[in-house]
Amino acid sequence: MSRAHDNLPVYPDNQGTERTFEEVYDEYRLRIRQYLALKVNPMAADDLTQQVFLRAMENLDKFNGNSSLFTWIFKIAQNTVKNEYRSISRKHEMPYDFTSYESQSISLDFSRYVDIRIDISAALKRLSELDQQIISLRFFVDCTLSEISRIVGMRESAVKNRLYRSLEKLKKELKEWGDITIMSILDLISFESKSEVSHLQSKVHQDLFQELKNNVEQIAAKYSHQPSHKIVIEIYPDLPTFHQAVGESDAPYWFMGTFDNNTLKIVSPLNPGPEHTYQSILRSTLHLYTMWLISDINPLAPKWIRQGIGGYEAQQMSEDFIRSTTSEAISNRAIPSFEDLNDDSWDFGKTGFQFSYLIVEFIIKRYGLGPLNQLIRNPDGYHDIFHLSEEELHEQWSKALQDQLV
Repeated sequence: MSRAHDNLPVYPDNQGTERTFEEVYDEYRLRIRQYLALKVNPMAADDLTQQVFLRAMENLDKFNGNSSLFTWIFKIAQNTVKNEYRSISRKHEMPYDFTSYESQSISLDFSRYVDIRIDISAALKRLSELDQQIISLRFFVDCTLSEISRIVGMRESAVKNRLYRSLEKLKKELKEWGDITIMSILDLISFESKSEVSHLQSKVHQDLFQELKNNVEQIAAKYSHQPSHKIVIEIYPDLPTFHQAVGESDAPYWFMGTFDNNTLKIVSPLNPGPEHTYQSILRSTLHLYTMWLISDINPLAPKWIRQGIGGYEAQQMSEDFIRSTTSEAISNRAIPSFEDLNDDSWDFGKTGFQFSYLIVEFIIKRYGLGPLNQLIRNPDGYHDIFHLSEEELHEQWSKALQDQLV
């Protein structure tokens, strides 16, 4: 790679210091090249090495420090190899998604519909750089122990021992996750004895998995939909970490989860924040899954339908809470319109969840599940489904709410 740069870009590392691109290139070039040489011929490996660092330099603004710089560059290398294979097989090249290269989570696959992952990036940063690299190569880049030994220049037995010790350190760093993490890490180590697992009291793991196991297939059947993708659930250790990860550092405390494409992101039930409890996080995860399912049925389904059905299926709001927070608006005839309930601001958190729940509950009780399923798929079909206009349905619902207050 040419070194003829007047203004070298600067890379922040995960200790907060800064290194020039030239320093980064010198430090990682050989290992990246050794990895590529395992996948393609030596001449192609040299060319692809140049491509990897060029792409890293061009996309530096997309690296935000959530992973080690080595992991980020290595994932670019991995994707470069995949693209090379596509090119060789005369398939269309896929665009690079550099924002996904910093994902560092461990996965426990437990059903055909849901894959749960926990974020371990913060804990990884507390390990030595070599330990981070070995773990990243093994579990995030899918290298074999033999490949890792050639990349880092160590005997395979030494890599295996180092990996074992690194994962033991990681278990200690992740103690706040409880037994869910210990089980996950034990499952990652093919050479680790599994006898310890049967003695673990893995409450978080069991509770979260059971909550979803008991409901996801039933909800899919209820709304007559086979999920198009397997959903991934990423769990973050606390609210600040979660809020930062989803780009909402100033979010209110009640904001504990969201979904993006086929990934649900939630805060750990062990650290729910001041406005949630252990149990409410579990129920809210079901709420999010249901919202995702409705979006999978119809990406254009209005927010109030998604939120309302999510709340209705999760049942995480008590009747007393709903009544106490909505009675004033109902008595003052200030019930929000359906359009109002599509509000994407944080103001939705005041009464949006409650009124969305109430309209879904009203439709199911008055008209049944069939018309609600039709409305999900045809949100503008009020006349065909209810033989009413949108305004007439809203008025009918409003009157029912007012009658309940009497």
